[in-house]
Amino acid sequence: MPNRRAAWAKSIAMRYQPAGTNPPQHFCADGGAARRHHAAMFNQGLWPSIAMSSSAYTVARDTRAWQMQVWISFGIAVFLCAVGLAWLPGEPLEQAFMVMGYVFCLTSVFVLAKYVRDSAGAARRGPGRDVPMWGAVVWGGFAVAMGLTGWGLAGMDINSAYKAYLGVSWLYLVTTAFTLAKMLRDRHEADLLEARLQGRREAAEAADK
Repeated sequence: MPNRRAAWAKSIAMRYQPAGTNPPQHFCADGGAARRHHAAMFNQGLWPSIAMSSSAYTVARDTRAWQMQVWISFGIAVFLCAVGLAWLPGEPLEQAFMVMGYVFCLTSVFVLAKYVRDSAGAARRGPGRDVPMWGAVVWGGFAVAMGLTGWGLAGMDINSAYKAYLGVSWLYLVTTAFTLAKMLRDRHEADLLEARLQGRREAAEAADK
């Protein structure tokens, strides 16, 4: 039984220790050293050892160049759509319909991106996922937004070149919106992880005093 505990403790240490370092003595596979330190380790828990090793970790983040590229692409897509809709020929009702369709698509993209990311996180954590009805609403809203906008665009009596311009700018807006939503969520989760690591470092420093 002590050997199994020692192996388990060493696996935990190897998982959280920084690259290129050796595990602490009470995590070594040597049975004697492990037995001498098991009592202290299990009384205090693994938190101090893990927290101390967290000081050597860095949080992976998107580069500034990538973030700038995402924002610029999204801005270009919005600009192209705005120009196309501003000079859209036809009746005012048709123009209003297309504007609402583009806005509907844009908002449904952000809602869908959040729902998919939340569902992926809940699958890793366990209970706490959104109810199936909410998923049907999110996916249904996105499908309706894309379907109505595409139907309205295809049925408009305008030049084929202008119609192609509106279609390409519309799809460009949707794809860049998904990318922007992912980048913002990645940055949010990186901030949370960095805050947790900072809390562990502060707890380790307080435990050492």
